[in-house]
Amino acid sequence: MPTNPIIEAEGLVKLFGETRALDGLSLSIEPGIVYGLLGPNGAGKTTFIKVATTLLKPDSGWAKIDGLDVHQHAGAVRHKIGLAGQFAAVDGYQTGRENVVMVGRLYNLTAKEAKRRADEILERIGLFDVGDKQVKTYSGGMKRRLDLAASLIGRPTILFLDEPTTGLDPRSRLDLWSLIEEFVQDGSTVLLTTQHLEEADRLAKIVGVLDQGKMIAEGTPDELKNRFGASIVEVRVDPEDQSSAVAALERIDGGSAHIDTSVGSIKVFAADGSRTLVDVVRILDAQDISVEDIALHRPSLDEVFLGLTGRSAEQAEQERVRAPSRRSRTST
Repeated sequence: MPTNPIIEAEGLVKLFGETRALDGLSLSIEPGIVYGLLGPNGAGKTTFIKVATTLLKPDSGWAKIDGLDVHQHAGAVRHKIGLAGQFAAVDGYQTGRENVVMVGRLYNLTAKEAKRRADEILERIGLFDVGDKQVKTYSGGMKRRLDLAASLIGRPTILFLDEPTTGLDPRSRLDLWSLIEEFVQDGSTVLLTTQHLEEADRLAKIVGVLDQGKMIAEGTPDELKNRFGASIVEVRVDPEDQSSAVAALERIDGGSAHIDTSVGSIKVFAADGSRTLVDVVRILDAQDISVEDIALHRPSLDEVFLGLTGRSAEQAEQERVRAPSRRSRTST
């Protein structure tokens, strides 16, 4: 029996001057999963989070949380959600426990209940032993975990995490991933925005790829990878031969070729990797183009983005930085 979506949006548009941070965005998310919203800075991820969590009013379109319009029923929506933004919103001069209790009091919990829940959450995220230390003594990873703890004290059914592992070391990132997985195992829903492609690959059941405020693809990580072929042939030639090589390789049956300038190689998306690898070598040899290196592998989500847009996520970010109209951090 189909379930009603717990997060949904239709035709969302949000303008910042001439910049269309959201450009007709629509999505529908089932309960009890991690949904990964993937895209470079400037894609519209943070803007969507702010609209969905009642912090921004869209210029057109609508968004609903558990059937409630985020604009018309903002107060009720806020009781259902938790939010951890890109930067840990904690007070360095308070202790970890005081930070979490303070948020609990903002949820109208009694002082006793706020302290009880704070202790419970600090224990769960591994900060109970340092709960009475000032937050300014915490590491970056500890601050991110504390920010997550504060977002959980209201016992939200839906948790919005906006690039939660930004700036974390690998160990802290893995710890936070485990906490997110535990949260979903308990029956809640997580919407996660990220630029870390391996993060979406590990955590998300469904991934939406956002580019310039539009949803350009959606599916499971494997579905998105298979959309461009089960394999990628990555070939490196002399830079002067790249354009000629791409033009020649575009003729491969069932494949498509792109230059990934971030790594300086040509990537050919193909359904039959081994056969395509042989075809690549044969075609380039016929064009008298020497192969410096060649490899066959499964596509990453970054390569999916390349296949969707013709440019890597890194190139998209460089384009955003060069375009003055898209420099507002609000439009990320």
